[in-house]
Amino acid sequence: MNVNEDLQTVTLAIEIYNGTKPSGEVTYKKRSFSGIRLDAPTENILNVAKAIASVLNTQTGDYLLTKVSKISETEGE
Repeated sequence: MNVNEDLQTVTLAIEIYNGTKPSGEVTYKKRSFSGIRLDAPTENILNVAKAIASVLNTQTGDYLLTKVSKISETEGE
């Protein structure tokens, strides 16, 4: 059995400051950007995330990258 993995979508999310809990813990909401080219190098995606964060008028947290693939099996030798 061979397993195929076919990348379907890539989504970038940036954590954006959303306030502080009474305990003092910072909370974030996520702003997502879809439609990223499937063959885009991760370094380029990070550079875009940093550029977006630099123009936002708020504190940002982590940059998150989600990749969704379709997997299937084929008969093998």
